[in-house]
Amino acid sequence: MRTPDDVRVLHTADIYFQEAWVPVNAWTVSGGDGLLLVDTGVVETTPELEVEWPLRLQPWPELGDVVAIVNTHLHFDHCGANRSFPGTPIYVQRAEYEAVAEPAYLVDWVRFPGARYELVEGDQVLLPGISVLFTPGHSPGHQAVVVETTEGPVVLAGDATYDLGELEAGDSPAIERIRRLEPCRVHVSHAAEPWVPA
Repeated sequence: MRTPDDVRVLHTADIYFQEAWVPVNAWTVSGGDGLLLVDTGVVETTPELEVEWPLRLQPWPELGDVVAIVNTHLHFDHCGANRSFPGTPIYVQRAEYEAVAEPAYLVDWVRFPGARYELVEGDQVLLPGISVLFTPGHSPGHQAVVVETTEGPVVLAGDATYDLGELEAGDSPAIERIRRLEPCRVHVSHAAEPWVPA
């Protein structure tokens, strides 16, 4: 079984949001039959993006063989490097994939030559010890990724919240679903540190 240390933060960029620079995180999950990538962050920008979402890009690390990708959702800062993995299975909720349209999504960053989306519906086990939890709200098909570890579930919650304090308070149906798992830690996309329940 995996340990919490098999889940590593991949800091892909910083984005200027709510009058502060915050990280844009993705995650790698090892300990199975190859490396799983959860979200792919953002690895480039455009003049149009910079007007609304200024970015400071980080160097992309050498990851080796990525056997699968899970996108929490398909906003640009979560699928920006999907195009670097043509032919690799990318797991996303059907509701999210079907919602992709301008202006809320960068369609070219989602639908690219060689894209291999595997559409799931609702909660589902994807791989041994890896499942998705349907957490719509931020987007129509948002999902969190649950990694079973020796210390309990590690949840990669994407944009289910931006604020770790909301995980403490349990302010939304998505957060309540995550809390019911009794996770040992919860990572969100735009916080430097995970939430660790008391």
